Amino acid sequence: MEQAYRIGVNIPVGTEQGFMDAVNEVMTPLYPGYDRCFCWWTVNGTWRCLEGSNPYQGKVGEIEESPETRIEFAIRAEDLERVVSRIAEIHPYEEPAIDVIPIIPWKSITRTSGS
Repeated sequence: MEQAYRIGVNIPVGTEQGFMDAVNEVMTPLYPGYDRCFCWWTVNGTWRCLEGSNPYQGKVGEIEESPETRIEFAIRAEDLERVVSRIAEIHPYEEPAIDVIPIIPWKSITRTSGS
């Protein structure tokens, strides 16, 4: 079975198109005949900046809330390091929370079962 990952990350509202373009440049399409396959929606983020941080938004010691865009997409295992490195490079947050979740692409299952 082919190994793949679902990546999830929150970014500032208004930066979606540039983010997706930049990430798409470093990944091999997972779905034959399609690239730039992302889903996104608006979420509310909250955090408190601690002493020594250099926040994109907010002040040290204060709880901050802000709308963010949650972007999720699937990648091939061989693209994982490249994609996470690109996100860290382009993300404006000092400490972006990048979720990496192992998945099994559905076509891997159907190929294995002989369908």
